[in-house]
Amino acid sequence: MNGLVIVLIGIVALGAGYLFYGRWLAKKWGIDPNAKTPAYTHEDGEDYVPSSKFTVFSHQFSSIAGAGPVTGPILASVFGWVPVLLWLIIGGLFFGAVQDFGALYASVKNEGKSMGMIIEKYIGKTGRKLFMLFCWLFTLLVIAAFTDMVAGTFVGTGVEGMPDATSYANSAAASISMLFIVVAVIFGVIQKHLGSRMNEVIKAIVAIVLLVVMFIIGMKFPICTTKTAWIYIVMAYLFLASVMPMWLLMQPRDYMTTFMLLGMIIGAVVGVIVAHPSMQLNAFSGFNVGGSSLFPTLFVTIACGAVSGFHSLVSSGTSSKTISSEKDMPMVGYGAMVVESLLGIVSLVVVGAVAVNGTKPDGTPFSIFSSGVAGFLEKLGVPVTVATVFMTMCVSALALTSLDSVARIGRMSFQELFYGDSTDPADMTPVQRVLTNKYFATVITLFFGYLLTLGGYSNVWPLFGSANQLLAALVLIALAVFLKTTGRTLWTLYIPMFVMLAVTFTALIQKTIALVSNFMSGNATLLVDGLQFVVAVLLMVLGVMVAFSCLKKLFGRKAAA
Repeated sequence: MNGLVIVLIGIVALGAGYLFYGRWLAKKWGIDPNAKTPAYTHEDGEDYVPSSKFTVFSHQFSSIAGAGPVTGPILASVFGWVPVLLWLIIGGLFFGAVQDFGALYASVKNEGKSMGMIIEKYIGKTGRKLFMLFCWLFTLLVIAAFTDMVAGTFVGTGVEGMPDATSYANSAAASISMLFIVVAVIFGVIQKHLGSRMNEVIKAIVAIVLLVVMFIIGMKFPICTTKTAWIYIVMAYLFLASVMPMWLLMQPRDYMTTFMLLGMIIGAVVGVIVAHPSMQLNAFSGFNVGGSSLFPTLFVTIACGAVSGFHSLVSSGTSSKTISSEKDMPMVGYGAMVVESLLGIVSLVVVGAVAVNGTKPDGTPFSIFSSGVAGFLEKLGVPVTVATVFMTMCVSALALTSLDSVARIGRMSFQELFYGDSTDPADMTPVQRVLTNKYFATVITLFFGYLLTLGGYSNVWPLFGSANQLLAALVLIALAVFLKTTGRTLWTLYIPMFVMLAVTFTALIQKTIALVSNFMSGNATLLVDGLQFVVAVLLMVLGVMVAFSCLKKLFGRKAAA
């Protein structure tokens, strides 16, 4: 099969889904373009900040389009490109985008509250506490998996057998990423003080110019250090991103990152058009490959490219607080997920093009994607070194923008665990004031995330994927309760929520059994496997409790008003 045909099928299917199904959902649920959004009614200059449609879209897209849409499809390609393609399209349109849009919609309609607070309102306080603990544990897995990936991608020294070209590309991408933090703050200050005098075109031009300058300087002065050092540097960045005002770092960084990511997708698509590569992967490799069954492995491995519970935390945790008009919600909530699914399809075509004898090449998913797209761009006359650095920088940006969002959400989830009826420090006990302090909550979150990082992304990813999909199932059930209570159409959520419950509990049980087997055989380490085992069991128990509370409310005779 020609890779170009696959990309075109994806574009047509996803585009049609957005135009018809996405708009139909918005019409059914009800959009009020004249309603004042939480960004205005609770404006505080930090979390609640009215922003333009593209600015909010850029934050949503760059936050949710983390390592998942690149890593997931590439790892899942062992089952063949057909099942991966089908799930990216079907899952993206009818599962993932519905959940993302639904979480954003419910939050905006409830004063910008997080999913935890929405669960408290419609299901009860116990449900909220359990859900927030689940969310906090989940954010630890994301921090661990993505930090390990980013640090590994930035390594330019200390790896035996690493080619000089790869070492340079990694080091240059690392330098550019560090410069990006400084440039984002500069752009944030410019937007804050001069934003009213700049229209969207001028803002875009300024952002692109800063990106080009940053790219040139980073290529000229690469930073070369070890993976351990990069883990500490990334953790330090996450601390800053978690506590600084949205307008100063995260929002401008996400805005600028979107241009990079869209450029990456466009470059990859154009490269596919020029190279029109043939898929060297099997169309279908079987229901059991290498001891892993297609169900549930395919679904939890693809993860973010089709459906991700993490997206709901972004939708309700940050994006809902910056939406200026309800009419922007379909593009931000549903549209961003559609673009991410397209990125997943492009990743599938890339790995299919560079596969050998039906097998994906060795290397991390990031390196496979970067080198593959760089090869496409070389056919357009782009120097392979420049293309490789650009792609490495882009895939690193994918993970970093998700990392800073999830670190902030993890901090907020930890704080919400200990809030009482009031969030005013004056009404709290001394212990509560410490536990809900944003600096303390950030340090605790990053510390446990760091401990899980020691296990490496390959060990954490299956657990992350399972927890991610279970979170999606829980959010879908909670959204169904919200829609039922408010008299809106909810039948579109039934199939997604029950499918995701079946997938995730099966995967978590399999992962727990595997960890127990490691201990029984004496191959386990207490810090790595022991911590993963504790997290896996906690996630299953919490998942059952939250699901039971939500389903009881959903199918009960009465729903809370």
